[in-house]
Amino acid sequence: MKITVDFEECLKDSPRFRATIEEVEGDVCELESKLDKLVKLCIGMIDAGKAYNAANKQFVSGIRELAQQSAKDEVIESSLTKFAESLQEMINYHTILFDQAQRSIKMQLQTFVKDDLRKFKEAKKQFDKVSEEKETALSKNAAAPRNKQHEVEEATNILTATRKCFRHIVLDYVLQINVLQSKRRSEILKSMLSFMYAHLTFFHQGYDLFSELQPLMKQLGGQLDQLVVDAAKEKRDMEQKHSTIQQKDFSNDDTKLEYNVDTDNGIAMEGYLFKRASNAFKTWNRRWFTIQNNQLVYQKKFKDNPTVVVEDLRLCTVKHCEDIERRFCFEVVSPTKSCMMQADSEKLRQAWIKAVQNSIATAFRDKGDDSEKLDRKSSTSTGSLDSGGEPKERSLKGESALQKVLAIPGNACCCDCGQPEPRWASINLGITLCIQCSGIHRSLGVHFSKVRSLTLDTWEPELLKLMCELGNKVINQIYEARREELGARKPQPGDPRHEVEAYIKAKYVDRRFVRRPSDEELRSKVVSLSKQEKRLSGNSEHMPPKAPPPTPKLRPGSNASGQSVKSADSGIQNSADGSREMLATTPSNNSLADAEPAETPPMPMPATLPPPSPCKEMVFYEPKEYSPGLQLYWASCARSLPDMAEALAHGAEVNWVNTEEEKRTPLIMAVQGGSLVTCEFLLQNAANVNQQDAQGRGPLHHATMLGHTGQVCLFLKRGANQNATDIEEKTPLSIAVEAANADIVTLLRLAKMNEEMREAEGPYSQSGDETYQDIFQDFTHMASNDPEKLNRY
Repeated sequence: MKITVDFEECLKDSPRFRATIEEVEGDVCELESKLDKLVKLCIGMIDAGKAYNAANKQFVSGIRELAQQSAKDEVIESSLTKFAESLQEMINYHTILFDQAQRSIKMQLQTFVKDDLRKFKEAKKQFDKVSEEKETALSKNAAAPRNKQHEVEEATNILTATRKCFRHIVLDYVLQINVLQSKRRSEILKSMLSFMYAHLTFFHQGYDLFSELQPLMKQLGGQLDQLVVDAAKEKRDMEQKHSTIQQKDFSNDDTKLEYNVDTDNGIAMEGYLFKRASNAFKTWNRRWFTIQNNQLVYQKKFKDNPTVVVEDLRLCTVKHCEDIERRFCFEVVSPTKSCMMQADSEKLRQAWIKAVQNSIATAFRDKGDDSEKLDRKSSTSTGSLDSGGEPKERSLKGESALQKVLAIPGNACCCDCGQPEPRWASINLGITLCIQCSGIHRSLGVHFSKVRSLTLDTWEPELLKLMCELGNKVINQIYEARREELGARKPQPGDPRHEVEAYIKAKYVDRRFVRRPSDEELRSKVVSLSKQEKRLSGNSEHMPPKAPPPTPKLRPGSNASGQSVKSADSGIQNSADGSREMLATTPSNNSLADAEPAETPPMPMPATLPPPSPCKEMVFYEPKEYSPGLQLYWASCARSLPDMAEALAHGAEVNWVNTEEEKRTPLIMAVQGGSLVTCEFLLQNAANVNQQDAQGRGPLHHATMLGHTGQVCLFLKRGANQNATDIEEKTPLSIAVEAANADIVTLLRLAKMNEEMREAEGPYSQSGDETYQDIFQDFTHMASNDPEKLNRY
């Protein structure tokens, strides 16, 4: 409704003018309310559209991934790729539509409300004020007494000036009203028309796009009908074949194995056999064997890398083995080694022997031909004792590790972008990540972040415990301490990858948001950490072993296991039976207390062994200077992982050396503190497991001296050199033998035995005997879950 206010009427200030003004003001107030509501609804529509586009992009990404996975099917791959491109175009059109809505509705109407309506309100304020002043002047003029001439003149002058001002302001107000009434029509229609044209363009573009796609869709529709018919036919054929095979007699299935050298893939024969390991224990393991391309190879379960047993069958012989306890055994002998195998039945044994003999004969006939060599990958590194072993049953994997880690405060969302339900982790930082952020973390390099899957990878107990003692909340308090102060925006789910990558690099590589402590704060922190041993002494979970009882009386020249101290390492050269006997006779909790008494006096504890609770002995001396390295040093002893992570964020060197305290390192102090998780945290952050102090003792020496079995097991798994000697020429094994610590002696001897067996077996050996792996797994789980069981003396 268009309301026009007459200029002549406004000068009269009649009741009709006042009624018109009141109607106009109410109409403008309602107009402002409706426009504000429309702008808010437009903003909500645009936000919802952006969310829709984001979800649509993820859907299109899923289509592309499905197309890549179906690369072998050209029809599916090409069709899905074309559909994904078309849908991406529609997303682009939607984006343009929402941008146009923002410009035509939100920005244009907001400008009208803020500019024109604001001018109207300001004019109204001036009009109301001058109207009130006019009424006051009229009342004062009317009340002026006749006999007081000066009051009459004053009232008359005020009234004259007020009327003049009123006429000027009321004319401006009426002008503003009429301009607003005229402009509202053009502004509203112009905004809506622009928005509707944007829709028209959007639907025209969509129509043109799908018109081009329609021939392909019709073609696929025709192909789909044929595919349905073919699928039904294939289903009938497979059901018939299934029924036929189900009716066959498989009672004598062993006879169906035949030697066939003319197969397309070169596999002459394949199947499961038991293989005897060439180690001291002579364990038997079931493996998948294959005779292929003039070679005999085998694979572990669920492993893709074959191990070559015999590289050239022309140099081998095969024979029955009747002189061992197991049945159906045969042996393949080459000039360098032999392989003992066992079939499931006599018929299978004969079939395998015949297949090997035929392969040898075929290889001689075709000796001029070059045979394809299999890719051999063997784990010969001693850096990690469990690097090539199969996943153990008690290692946490999948949902178990996921549930435990996500239960930590802050871990339910990605540490860097907030994406819910993360499925990846950075093990050296102790945080959870979404798949996009995990890829960015991988690109930083392992010296910044080591990424592992929470659902696909196997988690050792000490590593899982490390993840549960840190978490996103703790790490963000360190690495994002100054983020809000600097005004940096934290990424959100769905943000462009380059923005998230820039933020992560600023956070972890440049450490831009870390709050640097003052010298006084650093000093206070270091002094506080150095005094925590009194509080920690009541913590039973990580306490060092209790003080040993009086040492049992032993026969002269023997240790707790009844063996000669001088020949402590001789058990390594024993046969399989001797090795098992050594493990079986390892003293238990009470075996030392029940040792046979002797006439000789008790053997005293060696002078090189410190008291069992060394952290209580640590005395804090005022250092020459305070540094993040010193904070890491004392935090490692105090078992405070958040303070250790903070020190590393402040630039502490993980292998920092305290020259004022016998060149000890944070890892050695972690050993002194008695915490397995603290050691694991330092190792994951590239601590040197073999760095020695001024006495020539590395972490393995200290853990052995203190009787920390779990730490000994961890260091051996992480590549500690058990042959290193201190300045007194003592190795960890000799120290453990002197202390009569049966568990640590067992671990060190097993590790040495495993290392020698790998060296003896050559470059094709596996990463160690499975019995050895099982024993280390037992100690690992006990150290993490039941540490009190290792306090055996």
